[in-house]
Amino acid sequence: MAASYKRALSESESDSNESEDESPQKKQRTMYNPIAEKMMAKMGYKEGTGLGKNAQGRVNIVEASMQRGRRGLGLTIKGLEPSMEVEWNADDDPVIIDETVDWLPRCKLKLPPIETLRDWKIVGDKKRTLDNETSFCSEGVLEGVLNCKSIFDNLEPEEMRKARTRSNPYETIRGVFFLNRAAMKMANMDAVLDFMFTSPKYSDGKPMVRSNDLLYFADICAGPGGFSEYVLWRAKGEAKGFGLTLRGPNDFKLENFFAGPPEMFEPHYGLRGNEGDGDIFNPRNQEEFIKYVLENTRSHDDDQKNINIETEGVHMVMADGGFSVEGQENIQEILSKQLYLCQFLVAISILRTGGHFVCKLFDLFTPFSVGLVYLMNQIFEQVSIYKPVTSRPANSERYIVCKGMVSKKEKEAVRQYFHEINLDLNKYLSSTSKKDINHIVPMETLTEDLNFYNYICDSNDSLGKIQILNLKKIKAFTQNTNLYENRQTDVRATLLMKWKVPDEVRTAPSKSRPHEKVNDLVGNDLSYFDHVIEKLSMDNIRTIKSVYDYRCLVTGDIPEKHVFILGLGRTVVYQRVCKQNERWVKLQDNLKLELPRDTLLLAEIVTEYKGEGAGQRKITTLHVLDALFLYGKDVRGDNYNERMEKLRKFTKSITKLTRSDLVRVIVPEVYRFEEIDQIFNRLQLKRVKGGGPVDKLCYCPKYNPENRFYRPTGVYIIRTVRDPWSMQWSRSARKKYFFNSRDKQSMFECPPDSNATVRDTKLHSFHWAWEGIKLLDEQPGSNDDTKLSKDLVMEYLRRMMPHR
Repeated sequence: MAASYKRALSESESDSNESEDESPQKKQRTMYNPIAEKMMAKMGYKEGTGLGKNAQGRVNIVEASMQRGRRGLGLTIKGLEPSMEVEWNADDDPVIIDETVDWLPRCKLKLPPIETLRDWKIVGDKKRTLDNETSFCSEGVLEGVLNCKSIFDNLEPEEMRKARTRSNPYETIRGVFFLNRAAMKMANMDAVLDFMFTSPKYSDGKPMVRSNDLLYFADICAGPGGFSEYVLWRAKGEAKGFGLTLRGPNDFKLENFFAGPPEMFEPHYGLRGNEGDGDIFNPRNQEEFIKYVLENTRSHDDDQKNINIETEGVHMVMADGGFSVEGQENIQEILSKQLYLCQFLVAISILRTGGHFVCKLFDLFTPFSVGLVYLMNQIFEQVSIYKPVTSRPANSERYIVCKGMVSKKEKEAVRQYFHEINLDLNKYLSSTSKKDINHIVPMETLTEDLNFYNYICDSNDSLGKIQILNLKKIKAFTQNTNLYENRQTDVRATLLMKWKVPDEVRTAPSKSRPHEKVNDLVGNDLSYFDHVIEKLSMDNIRTIKSVYDYRCLVTGDIPEKHVFILGLGRTVVYQRVCKQNERWVKLQDNLKLELPRDTLLLAEIVTEYKGEGAGQRKITTLHVLDALFLYGKDVRGDNYNERMEKLRKFTKSITKLTRSDLVRVIVPEVYRFEEIDQIFNRLQLKRVKGGGPVDKLCYCPKYNPENRFYRPTGVYIIRTVRDPWSMQWSRSARKKYFFNSRDKQSMFECPPDSNATVRDTKLHSFHWAWEGIKLLDEQPGSNDDTKLSKDLVMEYLRRMMPHR
C-alpha cells in the first residue's frame, strides 16, 4: 500500500524551488506533494517504515507484472523467462531491399528414360524425424533450426504472434489492398524476377503472351486465392485463371477479390468439375483438372482443326499448398512430401513449352525433397530456391522458382514418374503402413553432381542461419515486450514503390445505380442507345456506296430486342432494350450471368440448339454484337476489328464451362459484306424442338466445337468506316484503299479518323431481315416479292464489285 501511495505522490509532485544548500534529507522529504505528506503523517507514516499498526506494510516498490498470456501465476517457460533486460541489436539484422535470386546451374546430364527412373525409387522404413538429415546441410544449422523451433513448443499462439509481428521489419506490408499476405508474396516475387509471371517471356526475350492472347495461369492448392487476385489485378483484365484447391473453409473466396476481376478465374475441383472435392492427392482429380485446362487453353491453326500441342496449356502455374502442422513443426517437410510431389506433377502437366512455375516449399533436408528439385532442374531451363522478404524470416518457408519448361516430349518421363510415385504414396502414407518412399533419385546422383549438391547445401545453410537468427530475435521480443522493430514503416513504403504496388487501403468496390454508372462511363451522349437498327430495303440498299465499308454477322433475334448489358461485378447485371424511354432493369430472371464491373456491351439473347431428335436441347445464349467498355477499359473509339478481337478475348476469359448455371457469352462470327455468300454456305434445314414437323432454316457456325446452331432472323450489316471516308478498290494496285469524299484524298494506310466508333456503327448499320425470303433451294415456300431477296442483294454486290 505504501508503495502505491508513493507512486501517486511521485506522479503529482510539483516543481521544487529548493536551494543548493538544502540537505539530502530535506530533498528526500520534499520529493512528494506537501499535502500528500500531511495525509501520510496523519495515517502514522514514518519514513523508512511501512504503514499499519505495527508498520508491517510493504516498503519496497511493487514491480510490474511479468505475467505472459493466460498461463497460471508464477509459471515460466524455460528459455523464455520474461526479462526487461533482454535487448536486440538491429545491426545484427540488416534489412534487405535489393533482393537477388541465385539460379541452379543447368544439369548437363541427359534425363534417363522412364525405365531407369523407376529403378531410382527406394522404399524403406517410414521416418518421422529430421534429427540425422545432414546430407544436404551442416549439422550445426540443422540442430540450430530444430532447437530454436522447440523453444516455442509451449508458447501460446497469441504470444508468438505478437512477438513475431513486432520483430519482423517487413511485417506491416501485410496484404496492402489485396485479400491476404499471399498476394503480396506473389507481388514481391514477380517484381524481383522481372515480372516473369505476369509478363512471361521465352528464353530469347520474346513475349510469351501475344497481342491477341490472354495470360493463362493456374493456381493450385492456394485457397483463398491471394496469388490469383494479384495476377488478375496486375493483368488488368487480360488474363484467365484456373484453380484447384480443397473445398471447405480454405476454398477460393472469389467474393473477396476486390483488386482483380474474379469473373476471370474459374475454380475446378477435379472429378465432377464444380462439384468435386479438390483433393490434389487423388489421381482422378489430377486427371480431370489437367484435361480441362489443356482443352480450354489450346491454340488452333486458321481452320481451327489442328492443335499445336506446344502452345496448349497455361503460361505459368502458382502453388501455395500447406496445412496445419501444429505440434509437428520439426517434421513439416516429411508431412508435406506428397503435397510437394502432386503440385509439381499437376504443374508440369498443364504448363506449355517455355512456361514458368513457382511453388511454396518448407525445409529441404530429406533426399526425397532434394530429389524432386533435382528432377525439376532437368526439365526447366532455370531453377532457383528463393525466399522473398515477404516470407517471414523465422519460418522454414521458401519457394522453388522454375523458369522455361522444356517441350512436352522432353518432360514426359518425369511427368510419368511423378504420377507413379503418387500412386505409391497413396498406399504408403496410410496410417497402417510402416513403409515409405525415401529416395526418388539415388544419393550418389545427387552428390556427384557437385554444382547441384553445393547449391542445395549452400541454400539450406544460408536460409537456416537466417531462420535461426530470426527465431532468436522472436525469443528476445517474447521475453521483452518493450522491444519493437522501428524500421517497419520505412521498409513498407520503400518496397511497395519498388514492386510497383500502390500503398492503398483495402476497400470493397462501391455500389452504383445502373443509370448513374452508365452516365459515369459514357457521359451525356446516350441518344444512340435509343436507336433501333434500320431494316435493309430496296430503297436504302442504294445508300451503300462501298461494300468494303461493311461487315456482317448472322442474328438470332430482331433489332427491336437488342439490349445493352451492364456489368457491375459478379451477378449484378442489368439490361436496357434499345428503344426510347426504356429503363435499366435487372437481367431476366431466367438468365444468370457474371460480368466484371464497369462492363458495357450491346447484345442479343438467342436460343441455340444442341443435338438432334428427342435428345435435342435448347440453350439460351448471349450473343455480343459490340463492346463499349470491357472491365472499365473504353473501347468505343477502337476500330471495329480491334473491338471484336478484344471482345473475343474478354468472352474467353469469363467463360466458365464448369458453371452450367451461367449463360454462355459468345461473339458471333463476323464476315466481310463482299463475302456474304460464305454465310449461305453455313445454312442448313434442321428439325428443331418446338418447331413442328417441318425442317427450319438454321445457321451452323463454322467454329463451334459443341456443334450448336440457331434459327437466324437475318444479317446485321455493320458500317465500320466513318464518313467522309470509304474503302475503294484500286484496279492498278489490286488492293483496297481509303478515299475521303470531302477533300478527295486517297491513301492505302488506314486513317485514324476513318474508324467507326460504337456510336457510328449503331447509327449507320442495317438489318437484312430474312422472314419471307428463300435462301436455300430446298427450303419450302417461295419468296415474298415485297422483300429484299437473296438474288437482289447478290446482284447489287456484283455491280458494286465488277473486278470480282
